[in-house]
Amino acid sequence: MERRQGIDRPNEDAFAAFSQRAGDGPVYMLNLLEFRADGGAERYAEYGEAVAPLLNRAGGKPIFAGRPSESLIGEGEWDLMVLVSYPTRQAFLDMISSPDYQAIEHLRTEALLRSELRAMDAIDTGALGESG
Repeated sequence: MERRQGIDRPNEDAFAAFSQRAGDGPVYMLNLLEFRADGGAERYAEYGEAVAPLLNRAGGKPIFAGRPSESLIGEGEWDLMVLVSYPTRQAFLDMISSPDYQAIEHLRTEALLRSELRAMDAIDTGALGESG
């Protein structure tokens, strides 16, 4: 199978920076997903069922999932956006490097035409309304 940037070939520099902060947490992972036209959504649902116990074991929790509608600013389309929290970056790294995850990772890869995975740190939302 052809390797596609953003699907199954991670950004090595970003993973190295992420790993340097392995003990930091919580971390929120934003998944932006575009499914393959030929059954991608169904295949991703299989992945979701298979990854759920691994996510639970890692202490991860789905926070939000939604199907995007109108893009009011910006370009590009996504079929699904999912936000997942993990207690630490290490918890995420342990999950994705486990043999159990490696056995199901192909379901995600087979489902997707394009994806982005963004690690995010929480900030004090009160600071958003402050003026300097």
